[in-house]
Amino acid sequence: MKKVIALLLSLVMVASLAACGGSDTGAKKSGLKAGFIFLHDENSTYDLNFINAAKEACQAVGAEIVLKTNVPEGQECYDAAVDLADAGCDIIFADSFGHEDFMIEAAKEYPNIQFCHATGTKAHTEGLKNYHNAFAAIYEGRYLAGIAAGMKLNEMIADGKITADQCKIGYIGAFTYAEVISGYTSFFLGARSVCPSATMEVTFTGSWYDETAEKEGANKLIADGCVLISQHADSMGAPTACETAGVPNVSYNGSTISVAPNTFIVSSRINWAPYFEFCMNAVKDGSEIPADYTGTISTNSVLLTDLGNVAAEGTKEAIEDAKAKMVAGTLHVFDTATFTVGGEKLTSYMADVDTDAAYEGDHEVITDGYFNESGEGFRSAPYFDLQIDGITLLDTAF
Repeated sequence: MKKVIALLLSLVMVASLAACGGSDTGAKKSGLKAGFIFLHDENSTYDLNFINAAKEACQAVGAEIVLKTNVPEGQECYDAAVDLADAGCDIIFADSFGHEDFMIEAAKEYPNIQFCHATGTKAHTEGLKNYHNAFAAIYEGRYLAGIAAGMKLNEMIADGKITADQCKIGYIGAFTYAEVISGYTSFFLGARSVCPSATMEVTFTGSWYDETAEKEGANKLIADGCVLISQHADSMGAPTACETAGVPNVSYNGSTISVAPNTFIVSSRINWAPYFEFCMNAVKDGSEIPADYTGTISTNSVLLTDLGNVAAEGTKEAIEDAKAKMVAGTLHVFDTATFTVGGEKLTSYMADVDTDAAYEGDHEVITDGYFNESGEGFRSAPYFDLQIDGITLLDTAF
């Protein structure tokens, strides 16, 4: 009889842990139920990064977790949010830009449930007490990853593989959104901070996840003379193309060393676990969730992977030095002394912070000699949309 009771208790504990998506036997159930809506599934590096963070946060808080994957940026998102609300979720998260309007619609219908949306722009203007946006200062991580790229370019010059005027980086972007522009610009500025002759070409796929298009984009850039490739897209397409061609690669949202062991340098990513935990604890405590939340390097919300074995000597030290200056507030990614627009130094810029149909600028964002990107008091999502000198766009259809 004792053995039967022990077995039943063991099964109950396993079921409890499985509901939270974790394996820590010390976890305690909090009574909180959290729902998550993902654009894709584990095959997308972007969504996998969110999924892992959701499981980690729920394990830490002791919350029950409900996951919905492969939810398009359409009415399906609203339906998924309603399903999660009706299933008793106390808080619901969504992870893609196009989910926003449908999350807002659901939030209006369920005022007693908290809705949190990553990468969105409208929470600070909607004014709903139960709808919130979040992002991270990933431009900090992109800049640091750019330093790793620049160090690799310098190594290639020193080894006689390229000349200084051949330091052309290729970049695969998804869309011409501010999020993507902010990302590739910060990456480029990081590279050029250590390799001043670096230039960059950017091509776009028109999709967050399209392995074929991303691979074709990388191959096009390599054929055009790009000697190092990075990306803001979510498949293994570009890293695989780089491995085949023997071209160094900096990825995004997680290490791609499994498919590119001989070319992977480093990857930056947002760690969403601190935000998820913050929001779930706020629901438990009855405290306020801000309309906009921006995680930083200092809050452990911006991370780099371990360096790949092809990273140049001295890369780790260069990254750590720049990171320390960021934390101290002496290094700003978008320092206007480090770039020009149309040959001119930027002294003023009205950014489109309060999103409207005309995309009109409404906030002055140049202060103290740098562009105040997301997290500097305006909104969490990026709004850097400038085309700086040194970067060439091969297509802008998206």
